[in-house]
Amino acid sequence: MTEPIFLEPVFHEKIWGGRKLATDFGYDLPDGKIGEVWAISAHPNGPDTIANGPLKGKTLDVAWRENQEYFGHQKEKVFPLLTKILDANDSLSVQVHPDDAYAAAHERPGELGKTECWYVISAEPGSYLIYGHHAKTRQELADMIHRGDWEHLLRKVPVKTGDFVYVPSGTIHALNKGIMVLETQQSSDTTYRLYDYDRVGADGKKRELHLQQSIDTTTVPSHDPELNITKTTKDDATITTFVTAPISKFFSVYKIDLDGKLNQTPTAPYTLVSVLEGAGTIEADGKSYPLKKGVHFIIPNQIKAWTFTGKMMMIVSTPGAEQ
Repeated sequence: MTEPIFLEPVFHEKIWGGRKLATDFGYDLPDGKIGEVWAISAHPNGPDTIANGPLKGKTLDVAWRENQEYFGHQKEKVFPLLTKILDANDSLSVQVHPDDAYAAAHERPGELGKTECWYVISAEPGSYLIYGHHAKTRQELADMIHRGDWEHLLRKVPVKTGDFVYVPSGTIHALNKGIMVLETQQSSDTTYRLYDYDRVGADGKKRELHLQQSIDTTTVPSHDPELNITKTTKDDATITTFVTAPISKFFSVYKIDLDGKLNQTPTAPYTLVSVLEGAGTIEADGKSYPLKKGVHFIIPNQIKAWTFTGKMMMIVSTPGAEQ
């Protein structure tokens, strides 16, 4: 396949969601509080459908199993990454995600752990995240969770538009009201909630908490990863490297600010691209494909060179080493 793989996104209603994915990105949303668009997904809880080319009509999970030539003949049983946009119209639950070993032992067969990262598309003035905690030992963590001593346990971190946040598995975290992010993560849908503001769901009941799993999987003591964010220029683009190996073994994530042309060749078996601002084209194998804000696609293994043209901001990710 010598053309990009464009995808039809899947939308998920959330108690904390809103309608900004329609107003800001032009998505045709279903009714309700839509919190997430799963933009590049092969996860069984929301696999995207391929919109073009020889694989048109297949879901990405089926293509991963049946058409490995498009992905460089990888050994992973499942497509390893998931790209989302999240609209936090209200605060998300305070939560933590397991690593691969814990997920394999305690969740459905094939479920991965969840290391993720956020590019902050927009954040209202005064916005902050829950990121990390103040407990020094696991016993202190458990005691503070069971007492509900959130004021002393949880760490609040200011955040603004354009920030990048890396969230390894084991990190207590939460997006708060007024923040929209592009999330790059392992392909997992496992979340352990330790606090949910005593909210009730559509059924009138408080949502389930996972206190023991949270205590078991949280990294103690908490620590911030030391990122080495760098900027380089190439052709008519500025490329910001947010995270890559050895800090992250699961993915590399970049931002491309383009005003003109950018010629690229692959650095991985396949490449994931999300257009977050502007419009332009991608040219591959002599053909040109239009791009605009809100479009997400995969550059498959068969494409050995491509050119972006236009005025765009894109978040690009590539998979880490095979696990």
